[in-house]
Amino acid sequence: MKADGAEAIEHVWRNQGTKLWRSLLEFTADPELASDALAEAFAQALARGDEIRDPDKWIWRASFKIAAGELQARRRQPSPSVPLTAELPEPVADIVTALRSLSSNQRAAVILCLYADLPTKEAARIIGCSQTTVRVHLMQARRRLRPLLEVDDDA
Repeated sequence: MKADGAEAIEHVWRNQGTKLWRSLLEFTADPELASDALAEAFAQALARGDEIRDPDKWIWRASFKIAAGELQARRRQPSPSVPLTAELPEPVADIVTALRSLSSNQRAAVILCLYADLPTKEAARIIGCSQTTVRVHLMQARRRLRPLLEVDDDA
């Protein structure tokens, strides 16, 4: 691999690694799985090197596909629910808990579009659906999250 490919991948790591890991944590609700998916995506990117035209988009897409594949494999195997082990402030913990109530595609759309601030076109590529479907997932997620995250100002 030429230095250009490795430098581009390192740039993604330095500038987006933390945000990507947090997005994966919100998507999976499992810090270990988020770390594993992130590490695997970067390892695959380094192995492919200059074959990747846009490392930024490729790494985001690969890490979410890796995480989604692992979540799907876990669903096939009966196991106890994985508790969120990271210590999170109360409002963040409430959001993570609320996100768990969404389908994986709704959760991915919310995280990619609203947290990671990706356009629906890119979110659609990562999730593997159309832009219209991403918009539907966002609409359904908002409708479902609204009552879960309402703040009672009277308290």
